[in-house]
Amino acid sequence: MIQQILERRDRVYGVDFSGAKDAGRKIWIAEGKLEGDTLCIDECRRADSLPGSGRSREQALAALREFIAGAEAGVFGLDFPLGLPHPLIGHDNWTAFVLAFPDDYPTPETFRQRCRERAGGRELKRVTDAESKTPFSAYNVRLYRQTYFGIRDVIHPLVRDRLACVLPMQRVRPDRPWLIEICPASTLKVHDLYLRRYKRGGAEGHATRARILGGIERAGSLHIPSANLRSAVLDDRHGDALDGVIAAFATGKAVQNPAFPDVGSDEAYSLEGYVYV
Repeated sequence: MIQQILERRDRVYGVDFSGAKDAGRKIWIAEGKLEGDTLCIDECRRADSLPGSGRSREQALAALREFIAGAEAGVFGLDFPLGLPHPLIGHDNWTAFVLAFPDDYPTPETFRQRCRERAGGRELKRVTDAESKTPFSAYNVRLYRQTYFGIRDVIHPLVRDRLACVLPMQRVRPDRPWLIEICPASTLKVHDLYLRRYKRGGAEGHATRARILGGIERAGSLHIPSANLRSAVLDDRHGDALDGVIAAFATGKAVQNPAFPDVGSDEAYSLEGYVYV
């Protein structure tokens, strides 16, 4: 049944997310089509270019929600934690956790503070974080705003209004877009392409981004047909456009797995979330 649905679901999106005030300029969305075993990227753009979007976080995240909800046959890889470690969830299941999230955590600062208090000041990681070697805990000082605004302003409304299904925590729905969690850093580690200097300007940064993109393309699972688009991805000195492409690549690989969206029998995945690498 799942494979029959997947045959009709060939649009793949990678979202390099941001919770910054000017998120519209920092979020990048790469989009492509699966052609056999290869994901052909045909667009990569900032969130402020979406219909109804803008530079501000509020505008950009509202536009991103609308964009996701309208892509019924799409699979989206989102670059932010979709859950918390089991001891911090505070609810019986993942959906209940997401639906209660805005009330449980009125502000991003409250979110980080309460997580730290419940964890005794430690930065706990999920089972999937340990397995996929994600860089940070979901409430780390470098990541907590991304986690907070991603869950509150993107995931919560989509789940509340049943406009998407989030895998593997929810049941697959053939008539809704599918959302999964990815992590570009983890994907690069898996493919031995984790090069720290790609998020900088100058010739060195550009060359490092080109090396990463070339490594992914040589694996035979991703192709950017347009020379102009390829140049635009590499010219983004912050590496966010490339992260969007990596996110799409990881999503495409996940979809091509015959077992997708199954990730094994560990009950932690259905409560805490799972990173597809």
